[in-house]
Amino acid sequence: MDLSPALAALLLGIVEGLTEFVPVSSTGHLILFIDLLGFAAPPGRSFEIVIQLGAVLAVMVIYARKLFGIAVGVFGSGPPAQEARAYASNVIMAFLPAMVLGATLHGIITERLFDPYVVCFALIAGGIAIILIERFRPTAHVESVSAIGWKRSLLIGFAQALAMIPGTSRSGATIIGALLVGIARPAAAEFSFVLAIPTMLAAAVYSLYKTWSDISFDGAALIAIGFVSAFVVALIVVRVVLAVIARIGFTPFGYYRIGVGLVMLGVLLTR
Repeated sequence: MDLSPALAALLLGIVEGLTEFVPVSSTGHLILFIDLLGFAAPPGRSFEIVIQLGAVLAVMVIYARKLFGIAVGVFGSGPPAQEARAYASNVIMAFLPAMVLGATLHGIITERLFDPYVVCFALIAGGIAIILIERFRPTAHVESVSAIGWKRSLLIGFAQALAMIPGTSRSGATIIGALLVGIARPAAAEFSFVLAIPTMLAAAVYSLYKTWSDISFDGAALIAIGFVSAFVVALIVVRVVLAVIARIGFTPFGYYRIGVGLVMLGVLLTR
């Protein structure tokens, strides 16, 4: 499909904003659409990673009051301060596996696994996992992020690290991990959203550090277009996702993943 680079960057930003916070893999969708559009992305996967910061910024805006309260509360005293410190420590604990494994395996993953076929198989496998886990998951007994605890947080962090495989879905892996350790859907979704902030910030900074000298002015402009469009769309999507998850759960996303994976696999095999 022959589109101007600016229009392609705009569409890819919209795709990112629509998919970052639902368990369908934003990176996987970006890889597939970049391949279909024939988009000449800036080097080192910096485009795909940095425009995700637009979606992350949307989360920071939506949760600004809560995040500010936690940042201030950790220095206070009494039950509110204890809850704020528990919230912050759970996020930090869950972030650690992705930080360590991401820095260690970043080169191997970007060079070998950023492939449309890998994405298709990961989408299908993840969709099956979501459907099965939603059906057979343990009874939820943790209703808030601050009550998760460091052990569960660490397990969720290792689950999130699986999302370094394109097509797995960072939010999907995090949410599935949370459901498996008995966390209620709303708390699992909120934890996934907030955990995206340090995780994606670290990934973007590391990617830019590795590829900064290779990015041209035109490349930076394309990243900026994708960033802004991802921010605007995600600002709307996050609120919708919270309402949908509370009402119908994650099973529809599992069927969606399987459908997209099969369709895209068919397209790749027949072109």
